[in-house]
Amino acid sequence: MPRRRPLDAWTEQVVDAFPKLSRPQATVLALYSFGMILAQRCGLNSVVAALVPLLGVGFLTLRSRLQEFYQPATAKSGTRRDELDVTTCFAPLLAWALKGWPSTRLALALDATSLGDRFTVLSISVVYRGSALPVAWKILPANVAHPWKPEWLALLDAFSELVPPGWTVVVMTDRGLYARWLFRAIVALGWHPLMRITRCGQFRAQGGKAGVPVGRLVPKAGRRWQGRGTAFPSKPEKRLACTLLACWEDGYDEPWFVVTDLAPEQAESLWYGMRAWIEHGFKLLKSAGWHWQATRMTDCGRAERLWLVLAVATRYVLAVGGDFEAGPEVPVETIPPMAPAAAKAGTAGDEPSDPRRADRSPSQAQRPKSEPRAPRLRASGTKERLVSVFRQGLSALVALLIMGHALPEPRWRPEPWLELRAEIVTSQGQPPTPILKNPSL
Repeated sequence: MPRRRPLDAWTEQVVDAFPKLSRPQATVLALYSFGMILAQRCGLNSVVAALVPLLGVGFLTLRSRLQEFYQPATAKSGTRRDELDVTTCFAPLLAWALKGWPSTRLALALDATSLGDRFTVLSISVVYRGSALPVAWKILPANVAHPWKPEWLALLDAFSELVPPGWTVVVMTDRGLYARWLFRAIVALGWHPLMRITRCGQFRAQGGKAGVPVGRLVPKAGRRWQGRGTAFPSKPEKRLACTLLACWEDGYDEPWFVVTDLAPEQAESLWYGMRAWIEHGFKLLKSAGWHWQATRMTDCGRAERLWLVLAVATRYVLAVGGDFEAGPEVPVETIPPMAPAAAKAGTAGDEPSDPRRADRSPSQAQRPKSEPRAPRLRASGTKERLVSVFRQGLSALVALLIMGHALPEPRWRPEPWLELRAEIVTSQGQPPTPILKNPSL
């Protein structure tokens, strides 16, 4: 029996992953995403040029077929033409992303990105090995006043009861997205928010009589504090019962203040360092990967449908790259406890972030130029990756296809979460006593 072509195997995976799509829609989605991997960019002409030698069809015929995937029904030729409702694909996309996930821990990030003066994208992403996979998004016109609350609530609602019970799902947001209604919407899903707030906020510790500026809890670098209480106690419309995680690591310009519903003994402020991975994920969609920044699209609906192709291709490339990078699998039980120096280090992609950013991860602490630079660490405690997981995945796939091999069936290999818990005696105001715990998936 002749071996199936890689494109046939890929089409079968995509069709199975999106049962609500019609067979023609799922087939074109598979074709488009496969061509994107070959072309290593998302531009329609580039994708078609990569597929024409493989399929042996006319350039304009194939271009028209792929273009119809993201066009509205009114722009399509013929009768009984359907328009793809991309929101129906969010839940299947996350379910496909979780297929074979080897642990019961999952980290998500919410953030917004822009494309010049054309689009603003609200995105929910799974963060993975220094990068991110978008699983839900809403694209809005840039520079146009529009309430984000209904859009975020609609995106979260797509995942209601999707994650299996018993999983620990943390959802991270930067300071600009903090809102009490968003905190409560995340909790309503059974997930756990890790939302950064500004240092001008106040917090009243459990048993305390008055709120204090959160900056007083960690007045200098090298201090950590976490405990239950009430955030923004003086403002009834913002008052929130929560746990506050305050962390100011040595070498940073300012501390993190993160609110969560997890108990102090269950939460870890260093987890918030994974939030920066979504920024690298946005970069992969643009200049570091699929080159979406070069699109000439101006219609939000078309762009949303194109993002589905981007997400499908990104999911497979990240899975291949992560499996390739991880190498032979090591059982979690055999991973030794991390030393404090290693635990303070954060994660890195293939490029360091801007050192001026206050929201950088712990691996991005700057050292004096006169001091020798030690190798930075990833969450797994190994040396910093020099090439992103995305780029490793693309390189591996192209090499396998050139050599005529079948498509790999990668396994998700998430890195252990950093854990350096702090035991705090808030009533006496004592400094934190670190308790080192084994990292686990």
